[in-house]
Amino acid sequence: MKVVIIDGQGGSLGKTLTEKIKNRINCEIYAIGTNSIATAAMLKAGAHHGATGENPVVVACRDADVIVGPAGIIAADSLLGEITPRMAAAVAVSKAYKILLPVAKCRICVAGVPEMNFAETIEAAVLQLEKLIKGEV
Repeated sequence: MKVVIIDGQGGSLGKTLTEKIKNRINCEIYAIGTNSIATAAMLKAGAHHGATGENPVVVACRDADVIVGPAGIIAADSLLGEITPRMAAAVAVSKAYKILLPVAKCRICVAGVPEMNFAETIEAAVLQLEKLIKGEV
């Protein structure tokens, strides 16, 4: 299973996701950063593959089974402008199952979703991925 983790800024969300997923789920983790700091953080956390920038996001989304990242990866100009319109479109149209984490910096609110702290949000994402792999979704 190809799991693509997309993150930007300092990469702390992607780093934590990578660590948790690698420890609990047998899959290939592709770390795609919107900048080199984010990519490096995810690779250091144990991602199997890594690349940085717009084109790697587009290419990785083509055949991903699952895409995980902050909700802003589907919104152009989010993550303080790091998500380009082409990146957002690639994620949005991908046939991959998407696990999106609500992050205040993305300025996206999903009504009805309870507020959780960082650790709770990460745990919810990893649990959702586990359910998907088990065929429970």
